[in-house]
Amino acid sequence: MAATIKDIARVAGVSTATVSRVINNLGGYNEETEKKVNAVAKALGYRKNENARSLVQKSTNTIGIIMPDVTTSFYGDIIRGIEDMSYEHGYSVILTHAGSSGSRIHESLNLMGERRVDGLIIVSIELHDAAIDALTSLDIPFILLSTMTNREDMPYLKVDDYAAAYTAVEYLIANNHRVIGMAGANLNDPISGAPRIHGYTQALRDHDIKVDLNLIKAGDFSFESGQAAMKSFLEDQAPMTAVFCASDEAALGIISTCFEHGIGIPTDLSVVGYDNSKVSHMSIPPLTTVAQPLYDMGREGCSELMDAVQHKIKIESKVIPHELVVRKSVRPL
Repeated sequence: MAATIKDIARVAGVSTATVSRVINNLGGYNEETEKKVNAVAKALGYRKNENARSLVQKSTNTIGIIMPDVTTSFYGDIIRGIEDMSYEHGYSVILTHAGSSGSRIHESLNLMGERRVDGLIIVSIELHDAAIDALTSLDIPFILLSTMTNREDMPYLKVDDYAAAYTAVEYLIANNHRVIGMAGANLNDPISGAPRIHGYTQALRDHDIKVDLNLIKAGDFSFESGQAAMKSFLEDQAPMTAVFCASDEAALGIISTCFEHGIGIPTDLSVVGYDNSKVSHMSIPPLTTVAQPLYDMGREGCSELMDAVQHKIKIESKVIPHELVVRKSVRPL
């Protein structure tokens, strides 16, 4: 049977009240007593009943994360940032996947309600009215990361995808590229896909370059969608000198297919990615990319949530800056 507070009190020769105070860090005891109680608790294999504690305190010291089922490594650094910040504050993390494009968002929200999480972080999921209503009905603090809605009461933290894409394409134009393709963006994704395509097309127009819709190959931000895009470019015999990719993994798909067909990067084709995920500096050549501060986004979003949970501070929406990381995958013409 599991050890109890009474067991610890009996072995340590102190009262159950003293054991309770030591275990819950409530003070009112000397250092010698604290060491003795903790040593006995460890020796007996005692574990606090966090469920019972949470019922008393109305807190589970748990943060929930809801994210879509994904085929890219984009989320790893965001989750790591959330976890690091949570653990530093003494909180644990529950993570659930809400299906492709957030199709199981209601089930995920129900799970978070049942687990009585203290706060909730939703990553890269487009929220419609029914999901927003379900989220707000939980009556707990929440923040959206790398996504947003058009409602002011839905705080978010994200990069301006339109501006970031514009920066990437303008860099290619500054290197004298005039026939520039785009690959990997989900045309039906209003959060990340559509703004990146819009940034791409607007950068071309602002520099008097005609937009050729045949040079836009849609996808799901994955490595495979980059491969498919490059194969389609080759079938079309597209005369492009550069391609902007909606993700680093799509860019790696482009580079991989080019390698199979003897196309040199960047001697024959320049490539720019998006995210600055871990794979970007592992590619050959290392990938020039638009950096989203993914780890910092996770930490900062979780920090904002902690302030709301612990101190009732209102979370304000924030657009975080992007940065172009220049490596070796672009050749000036």
